[in-house]
Amino acid sequence: MNYYELSLTLQNFEEWSDILVAYLAEIGYESFVEEAPELKAYIPESSYDGLQLQELLTDIQRSSRTILSFQLTLLAQQNWNATWESQFDPVYVSNKLRIVAPFHELEPFNGIEIVILPKMSFGTGHHQTTHLICQTMFELDFKQKKVLDMGAGTGVLAILAEKLGAQSVLAVEIEQWSAENILENMALNGVTKITAIHGGAEAVDGHHFDIILANINKNVLLSQLALYASVLLPSGLLLLSGFFTTDTPDLISAAEANGLTHQLTLERDNWAVLQFVKQ
Repeated sequence: MNYYELSLTLQNFEEWSDILVAYLAEIGYESFVEEAPELKAYIPESSYDGLQLQELLTDIQRSSRTILSFQLTLLAQQNWNATWESQFDPVYVSNKLRIVAPFHELEPFNGIEIVILPKMSFGTGHHQTTHLICQTMFELDFKQKKVLDMGAGTGVLAILAEKLGAQSVLAVEIEQWSAENILENMALNGVTKITAIHGGAEAVDGHHFDIILANINKNVLLSQLALYASVLLPSGLLLLSGFFTTDTPDLISAAEANGLTHQLTLERDNWAVLQFVKQ
């Protein structure tokens, strides 16, 4: 599969990079590399909509003039993998978790270590939302729990859930190559209790869960909240991430309308994670 790489050179990078990541994610961009003053975003060739991108960039320029220049490049899949390898640094979540690639040579680590083959999937731990939801997971009891990882990306959250004691994990991913990447990462980490499924909401039918993890984007989360509430067991927990702190009121309101009670909000660099319980 070929990918488009969008490179944006920004002024006020710290202020605008996360905002642009959120906007681009809403129109199909899946992975991001932030190297101030440049933001790189990646989208499958089949999902690229030039008019949609043009309208977004024009709207941003009208309001802020933050984009100094941009370039769009079509990448072959093997070039994409090389790009990821050159950019992928180890990720630490305090002293509890280290996310690394197979090519890293590091000192021993006393916490949980997860090896991620850095292909095209979103969820290596570099983004604030993945970091936030991993941090929150360490505060929960996963022992013998049935877990859903919705929009699983690389499978890093599913793998962490098993390592924290989950009885079973259903990892659902809409992109076929990403679902295949989950299988590779499962093998790298020696986990056996994860079922990776290529699909969407329909893949959840007939299942029920003690914990649901959904690190996607605001619009998808809002559209699927009723589903999460219906398959969550009584006293079950739902963790949502993938959105700005300014989006939290809308998501809390929608979750509560579906019978879920807001328990916790954590924030990192204007991104948020929300925790709910089904009473």
